[in-house]
Amino acid sequence: MFFESKRISPNSLRVFESAARHLSFTAAARDLRSTQSAVSQQVRALEEQLGFALFDRVYRGVRLTEPGQVLFASVQEGFGTIERTIDRLQQHQSNPRVNILTDFSLATYWLMPRLPEFRKAYPNIDVRIMTNQGVFDWHGQGVDVAIVFQDRKGLEGVPRLLHEEVVPVCSPGFLEQAGPINELSDLGGLPLLTLTADQGQCWLDWPDYFDCLGGEPPMAPPELIFNNYPLLVQAAIAGQGVALGWRGLIDVMLDRRMLVGLEHLGLCTSGGYAVIDGHPEENNAAKALFLDWMLSC
Repeated sequence: MFFESKRISPNSLRVFESAARHLSFTAAARDLRSTQSAVSQQVRALEEQLGFALFDRVYRGVRLTEPGQVLFASVQEGFGTIERTIDRLQQHQSNPRVNILTDFSLATYWLMPRLPEFRKAYPNIDVRIMTNQGVFDWHGQGVDVAIVFQDRKGLEGVPRLLHEEVVPVCSPGFLEQAGPINELSDLGGLPLLTLTADQGQCWLDWPDYFDCLGGEPPMAPPELIFNNYPLLVQAAIAGQGVALGWRGLIDVMLDRRMLVGLEHLGLCTSGGYAVIDGHPEENNAAKALFLDWMLSC
């Protein structure tokens, strides 16, 4: 024989939440536009249904019992989730918005230059961009679309925005002073601008780059380390060293001769930027339009 829990009405939980939040049946009654006696009766009925007390009745008030505190925390979290979901759905209906999560690099060098095209085509859709340089978690954050760098395993079954094509880059002035840079070994004695990977990122770094091309990585530690790719690129433009440049992110700077690509030392990997639907279960027209637009760029 299985135990079957009694169904608790949402209204009873709402009355309990208000009484627990105010620690007063009288204040809860004002909050709910009811009466103190009605709130007291509903709480008592809920306690009888549950089989344990939720409040201790004390002089001129009430206080939560230990089970009451546990239930209060759970009920507040549940109602909060419901309210946030309703707000998001209402917002999509009244003022469509797409929440995008990506890293500094993709946002700065790929998305922002192209975003005016989307805004021109769909002026009624608001786009909110959230950036992070570490490990991404798009669950429970209201993220509609996540554009994240993944290795081959992470790219299985999801659309790919960019393949990982890497080429060392430096400023024309730096190349003139330090060059020629014809062989992989020529990089070993140069200042290599490094993007930190201490938070579990899976993009190519200098040791992996040398390993992929069959060369020995430099023995000396890197002279400049950044946790922000746009800052690293600015350092390369300023002539402070050689950086790894990703095709799709640095193309404009190469075209404008702000940077020079050492194309003969470039390589491709199986990684790249994945496009992930944060809420595939939601039929969100604004998100669908953004995804179609982005993947057609």
